Formats: sequence, C-alpha cells, structure tokens
Amino acid sequence: MLKVGSYSKAIVAAVSAGTGTLVTAMSDDVIVTGEWVTVALAVIGALGITYAVPNAEKSEPRRM
Repeated sequence: MLKVGSYSKAIVAAVSAGTGTLVTAMSDDVIVTGEWVTVALAVIGALGITYAVPNAEKSEPRRM
C-alpha cells in the first residue's frame, strides 16, 4: 500500500520551492530559459533533499 505521508512532505517542499522561484522569476514579466532552469533545479532539489531526509523520531513528552 502506498503511504502518502512519506511523499507529502517532499511534494509540499517542491511546490513551495517552485512557486517561490517562479514568483521571483516573474518580477520583470518575462521568463527566459535560464529562469526556467532555475525553477526546475529548485523543484528537483527540494524533492530530492526533502525526500531523502527522514522525519525525526517522536520523543517522549516532557514531564514537569
């Protein structure tokens, strides 16, 4: 069975990185090839890095 939770973190990071980079690239209302490459690299980097890093283990709650 496919676990969506393991992919959702990477998908959200990729969408966020792509959107942020695309908004920055559109500041002059023209997107050139170099800017598309930057958007693609941001999305691929966010997917790869975020998917590769595991979530932290749950710790015991603090007792006061």
